[in-house]
Amino acid sequence: MADAGVHLATAADLSEIVRIHRETWRLAYAELLPGDVLDALDTDEAWSLAVGQGAVLKATEGEWTVGFVVAGKAPDDEVADADGTLPADAATTALVSVLVEPRWGRRGHGTRLVAEVARKLRESGATKGIAWVPEADKASRNFYERLGWTGDGTVRTLDAGGRPLREIRVSGDLTVRLDP
Repeated sequence: MADAGVHLATAADLSEIVRIHRETWRLAYAELLPGDVLDALDTDEAWSLAVGQGAVLKATEGEWTVGFVVAGKAPDDEVADADGTLPADAATTALVSVLVEPRWGRRGHGTRLVAEVARKLRESGATKGIAWVPEADKASRNFYERLGWTGDGTVRTLDAGGRPLREIRVSGDLTVRLDP
């Protein structure tokens, strides 16, 4: 494998991050989401704001950007239990979303991304991470399980262009070990 790394994303990385997001979701979720929902994925402005706030890290292999992770303090509605109550650790829970382009998968990029963002989150006082994963997305669920993150019993159903999309919330601590 060529030189692999994790770096803070900058405005110069924006178009590649948007491309990876759109193309990967179109490939991975074509069976789960209607085409018009996939075509209307997050706008460039939303990504520009996240990158500008320093909330996005990118994975590289050689000269290529191959994936990214976006993370920050989890909003209360993302952390709340199914009955709406906030857990005791709500203030120190981070929302994490990682995506690696499939052709670059199974090379450690996702784990490196989460390990680095977890380190940064711990430095800022976070103690736990959560992520929402489509229930039917076995690859993503397996990825988080390998990190030690498991379903915590909270599910939600989103309206995805008139089609229900059931997601499970996975959670775990922010200690991610990299294999040597």
